[in-house]
Amino acid sequence: MLRTEELSKVFRTDEVETTALNKVSFEVQKGEFVAIMGPSGCGKSTLLNILGLLDNPTSGNYYFLNNEVSGHSEKQRAKLRKQNIGFVFQNFNLIDELNVFENVELPLIYLGFNASDRKERVQEVLEQVKIAHRAKHFPLQLSGGQQQRVAVARALVAKPHLILADEPTGNLDSSHGEEIMGLLDNLNQNGTTIVMVTHSVRDAEYAQRIVRLFDGEVINENIKEAVAV
Repeated sequence: MLRTEELSKVFRTDEVETTALNKVSFEVQKGEFVAIMGPSGCGKSTLLNILGLLDNPTSGNYYFLNNEVSGHSEKQRAKLRKQNIGFVFQNFNLIDELNVFENVELPLIYLGFNASDRKERVQEVLEQVKIAHRAKHFPLQLSGGQQQRVAVARALVAKPHLILADEPTGNLDSSHGEEIMGLLDNLNQNGTTIVMVTHSVRDAEYAQRIVRLFDGEVINENIKEAVAV
């Protein structure tokens, strides 16, 4: 699915040079659920941005779906991203002025799907994440857990090869957090590849493999059986 080789990211200003990632090499196989952990500032979000084709590395190689993409232009990255990657963010990132159906439909509009296909896809994925009964509600009328279900539906609606989740339970209480992790776990068991950044040991237990970062470097990887918490 994806592989990095000696991946580095350096941020430079006139006075300061900060190494966010330092020669990171790892890979994710199709159908895996991988958790990336580490303290704040260790490079987790920077790595996720590069994996999600939101940014390019300073050096090293990134292979996505067997293609080397580390030097792609923004236009090339955007095309690959829209067709292949779904994102789930800590802050949901829903559009308040759009209802649930419209929020989930938006990626399909960008991809040029016709109205009837959009309706079918959206209805299917809303039922999949058990939020179809809220289709006409707006984000501010939903609980945090419901908003994150909508965000997961939006990530899934274009049937991406990869889901990237950035602290998906970070703004949820424990009960709603478990619901979202159970949903991601179910998606993975049905074949969706997931890479998740998290501080939560509890959430990481759902992954088959945990990659730990420290000061921009991979310090270890633990391969384990997926455990339902």
